[in-house]
Amino acid sequence: MTTSLGGARAGVLTTRRGEIETPVFMPVGTQATVKAMSPDELKVVGAQVILGNTYHLHVRPGEKRIARLGGLHKFMSWDRPILTDSGGFQVFSLARLRKITEEGVHFQNHLDGSPTFIGPETSMEIQRDLGSDIAMAFDECPPHPCTHEQASKSLDLTLRWARRCKAWWASQPEDARPLVFGITQGAGHADLRERSARALVEIGFDGYAIGGVSVGEPEAEMFHAIESAVPFLPADHVRYAMGLGTPPQIIEMIARGVDMFDCVLPTRLARNGTAFTSLGTLNLKNACFADDPGPLEDGCTCHACGKFSRAYLRHLIKAEEILGLRLVSIHNLHFYIGLARQARQHILDGTFQEFRREFVCGYVPAAPPPEKSQAG
Repeated sequence: MTTSLGGARAGVLTTRRGEIETPVFMPVGTQATVKAMSPDELKVVGAQVILGNTYHLHVRPGEKRIARLGGLHKFMSWDRPILTDSGGFQVFSLARLRKITEEGVHFQNHLDGSPTFIGPETSMEIQRDLGSDIAMAFDECPPHPCTHEQASKSLDLTLRWARRCKAWWASQPEDARPLVFGITQGAGHADLRERSARALVEIGFDGYAIGGVSVGEPEAEMFHAIESAVPFLPADHVRYAMGLGTPPQIIEMIARGVDMFDCVLPTRLARNGTAFTSLGTLNLKNACFADDPGPLEDGCTCHACGKFSRAYLRHLIKAEEILGLRLVSIHNLHFYIGLARQARQHILDGTFQEFRREFVCGYVPAAPPPEKSQAG
């Protein structure tokens, strides 16, 4: 790792399908697709790694079917690394009538209500069958707000499940093992975040995620959760903040020593006609763009900015033409991925702190983002 004076890091994560330069933003491909984007377009905007989701792919079309068809990479025609979320967040946010036991979680899935079970070993087996390059340990994501007692009990269960995930991983043939990341929990309680991080490091994982953030808590509490975990995670292992966030949040997380990010905002807001720029967001539905001949952002090299005006994109959005949401999605992902790439270069050049100040101070926040979801 190359580390700046402020704690931001530039590194390389090696997977069986190639290297990932960090800091990195990962587009969310929940159901074997990043919404509105083709695999070739993802490569053009610079995506090094994308996400799939264990829960969603398990209930439809099923990991066994995907395995029979050659695995998730072949299924969706993507030859670069894939990280799969364990499904824990979706089980606790989408599933109906769930029953949590030591074994795992019994629930009715959100599609047809049929009885479904996911536990630590099940989650790991699904991720193996999908062909994941980076698998996440199965965890319980406590709600916000959450008392210390509730969060502590939940954390104890997550740590027991983490040990089972690691034991399952160790039982697999070496050439069939993906990288596996443990997930720190503990809600907004600093002592629990520390305990979680220390326990996961003792178990030993290839990387460490900070989970249970951006679930409705104030931004200051989110930063506090990150700050409470990061000092107790090894400096030579990658750190991943799950489900984050707005552009300034990503820069602030990088400044705090986080390396990997994913978020549905670039594609979700694109479908509502919102474009990200270095100065804030543009709501293309606003009348002020009706006669605007300029690109979404001056100097942007994405396909949308190189070919089309704000006026044209506004027309497409207002007319509910599919091309509009596709072009804004291309721009937004180009912006997010490029932002992480810029941060990396500034870290290597020793100018990250200046870049951080200028970007965060110059960015005008938009309305609060929608609730966290993995359905990019």
